[in-house]
Formats: sequence, C-alpha cells, structure tokens
Amino acid sequence: MDRRQFIGSAALAAALMPLAGGRGAMAAPRGRLLPVALNKGDTVALVSPSSAVHDTFDLQLAQEVMEALGFEVRTGAHYAARRGHLAGTDAERAGDINAMFADKAVKAIICTRGGSGAARLLPLLDYDVIRANPKVLLGYSDVTALHSAIHAKTGLVTFHGPIGAGSWNRFNVDQFRRVFFDRELMEYRNVVDAGDELVPRKNRTITITGGKARGELVGGNLTVLTAVAGSPYLPDFTGKILFLEDVSEAPYRVDRMFSTLKLMGALDRIAGFVFGECTDCDPGEGYGSLTLEQILDDHIKPLNIPAYRGAMIGHIRQQFIVPVGGRVEMDADAGSFRLLEPVFQG
Repeated sequence: MDRRQFIGSAALAAALMPLAGGRGAMAAPRGRLLPVALNKGDTVALVSPSSAVHDTFDLQLAQEVMEALGFEVRTGAHYAARRGHLAGTDAERAGDINAMFADKAVKAIICTRGGSGAARLLPLLDYDVIRANPKVLLGYSDVTALHSAIHAKTGLVTFHGPIGAGSWNRFNVDQFRRVFFDRELMEYRNVVDAGDELVPRKNRTITITGGKARGELVGGNLTVLTAVAGSPYLPDFTGKILFLEDVSEAPYRVDRMFSTLKLMGALDRIAGFVFGECTDCDPGEGYGSLTLEQILDDHIKPLNIPAYRGAMIGHIRQQFIVPVGGRVEMDADAGSFRLLEPVFQG
C-alpha cells in the first residue's frame, strides 16, 4: 500500500469510526445519579417538551390527575404555548425544563405529552443544573430523547411511563403508587387475563432467546433513540439491558432502525433485550414485507443474549413505569425483569 492509499484508508476509517461503535458514537459511562424520593403533598411540574396538545382541555386533565395523585401542581411558563406542531419555541420549551430542575420546591417533572420535537432541546438543556438537582422526570415516546440525553450527560435515573395527558387507569395509577410512593423493588411481569378464551392471548410475552441477564436499563422509543445516533446524547450501551417500543411504523422502517443500531455497534454491546409493543406496526395485506417477528429474529437472535418481546411497554393503555438507568435482572424465559437496587435517594 502506497502513502496515498494509506492516508485515504486511514481517513475513511476515522470517518466511519462513530458508525462502527467507537467511543465517539456514545457518551462515556457516568456514575448513576438517583433522584430524590417523591411523596404525596410534594410539588410537581407539568412541562411540554415536544408537541402541543390538540385541545387545551388535555392540560386541565393532566393537572387534575396530578392533584388526584396528591400533589401540588406548578406549570411551565410555556407549557400551553404553540409554534406550529410544537409546544412553543425550542428556547421556551428547554427553558421550562431548566427552570423546573432549578426550582428547589419542585420534586418531579411530568411531561404533558410526547409527539415530536424533544430532540431539538438537547443542546439547550443545562446539564449542570440537572445534575445538581436530581429529581423525577416522567414521560415516554418522544420524551425518550430527554431520557437518553439526561442519562448520558448526568447519569440521572429517569422514568419511562405515562404522560400527564394520557390514560391514568387503575393499572397505571397502581404502577405510579408502587414505584414512587411505596418505592418497591418492582418486578415487571405482564398481567395476563384469559377473558373468555380457552388460553390467554392478550399481554403474552414471547421468548426470543432464553436465559437471564443483569444490567442497567437503557432505551425507550426506537424511532427517537435511533434519531440521536452518533450524537453525544446517546448513553453507552455496554452491558446494558435495552428496552424498546414504537408505534405506527412500517416494518421496513423498523428493520432500518434496527440496522442502524447494529451498524453503530450498539446491539453488539448489550447484555439483554426487552421489546415492548410496536402498536400498529403490522405488515399490511399480502406479501412483500418482513414481519416484526422476522426482524427480531434477524437482528436480535444472532446476538445470543437473553431476549423476549411483548412487555407492557409502549403506546398502550396499561404500561409499566420503567426506570431508565435502573439496575435490573431480566428473565427471558419468564418474560419479566425486576429491580435489583433502589432508584431513589435515601
């Protein structure tokens, strides 16, 4: 190889390193930071980091829910704003989050809804303030961008679960009580009800590869997670339990996103895998599309790590509240995972 070929090859290798899973592709591991515990009577904040609500009545419902849970409620200065599909400008939405982390009276931050746009805020968040004021952050879907960035930059454990304007049915309220008030070392096992069927069909988990694994949880919405690939806002995947969910994505797009995680080296680093629900991700009529089962068989089975699908995580009415950064043991044969350590201070 002559000098020109060597220089060209070295430059190409350097350019491709982040995509091949080099350390530049993900944030360096940080020590885990636990939020302060949450109690009834505390003040919680409602913020809108992503899309605006379709009807401002949803904001009223979100506030009533928090009050019914026993909290005093403070709202972000711009949580009811609108700019296009977004709940205000990037500076306004990020400013609300920074202000609520800085506010000593606020003990938790609840996102009113997901949608799109949270990734735009990541360079505007004050991670030093967040690190100095560790508190609960709750939301899912597009809020995955905040979970990933905050965990990558500060190590703070955040919570993937219901949004303020979402369904607060008995299951979700019970999850909230057990996680935040009782501070249980939760076991996440699907509620299976046969109904009038001879054998249960709903909420069944399916083992991809059997076995047990331990590690910290990372993940959330597949689309949002892969959208921050190659940025400093993606946590390190080494030795982690990856959990994913999505909604209204064609199987070819799901396959493409798994390919992204594979090509960047993320999948080769994880210790275990939990897939929730991919709601409305069916291949449609006829032939010409991979199924979700085939996609998981292609990308997850060859890893030969404990893995299962069907967990109650995602765009579904009843959903687990999952601590991003929480240390768990998963059992792929049983279709469950459990917390090994507390996820709150004290």
